[in-house]
Amino acid sequence: MRLVCDHVRVRVPATSANLGPGFDCMGLALAHYDTIEVRALGSTDVRVSVTGEGAGELPDGEDHLVVRAIRAALDAVGASQVGLELTCDNRIPHGRGLGSSAAAVVAGILAVRMMINEPEALYNTAAFKIATQFEGHPDNAAPAILGGATISWTGPDGPHATQLPLHPDVVPVALVPQVRLATRTARGVLPGTVPHADAAFTAGRSALLVQALCHRPELLFDATAEKLHQEYRAPVMPSTWRLVRSLREAGLAAVVSGAGPSVLVLERASAGDESAAIRRQVLAETGEDWAVVAPGIAADGALAERL
Repeated sequence: MRLVCDHVRVRVPATSANLGPGFDCMGLALAHYDTIEVRALGSTDVRVSVTGEGAGELPDGEDHLVVRAIRAALDAVGASQVGLELTCDNRIPHGRGLGSSAAAVVAGILAVRMMINEPEALYNTAAFKIATQFEGHPDNAAPAILGGATISWTGPDGPHATQLPLHPDVVPVALVPQVRLATRTARGVLPGTVPHADAAFTAGRSALLVQALCHRPELLFDATAEKLHQEYRAPVMPSTWRLVRSLREAGLAAVVSGAGPSVLVLERASAGDESAAIRRQVLAETGEDWAVVAPGIAADGALAERL
């Protein structure tokens, strides 16, 4: 495999995983993007420039996650390693449960797709496999690559994903706190086992969630209930769990976004301003600072182009 393009641009959406009961398998792509330009250099230099989220904090060399993903993708297709210059315009919040790490990994992989002479070598199945190896589970990588709402799973032959036909009435709203939370911390408080009744309850609601997202948005409140992970995580994100409970007590389909601490509310366009008014009232009563991001759905997932 050889490189035929030395300058590419990739735009990758934020994602929200789990959506309540779809733990480690369901996800949603949000139209809130990181944009990365990659140049291949004739030298061995690696230079990374970051604006927006992570500016002044992220590594500026080989340890940068996009660079690491590019290296892995080049190795996967048997292409030569090169020097790199990255310009990253980051809009996805870091450490907030909105898929920033999955976006970085997918950006690196799709950049290589556009740089090589056989892009089909990194079409979705291959790209998804590499991204899942980085992430450890496929729930964020799937919507980042495919767009829309997705279900992912892992079989003996690796990870797979399918896109759901999302109902146009579904409107995602992310509530983003100032504080960050490492995914490993959020996963570290989960128990090794759960009661059979809780697993059965959550499995049923996960099935109902597919129906709600695709055909019956009026079922979203019931469909987003679960008993596997959110309450167990309350000790490491108490403000998040209080907000989820308050929003649900007010009748809104609120869940922890990914590993948190952001909250995702699945509202309905047909409800007009009613849901937004309830959400604003609940947020005002918390007395805490939550940024409201209502970007809409990223139907196409990540997009890459040669420059």
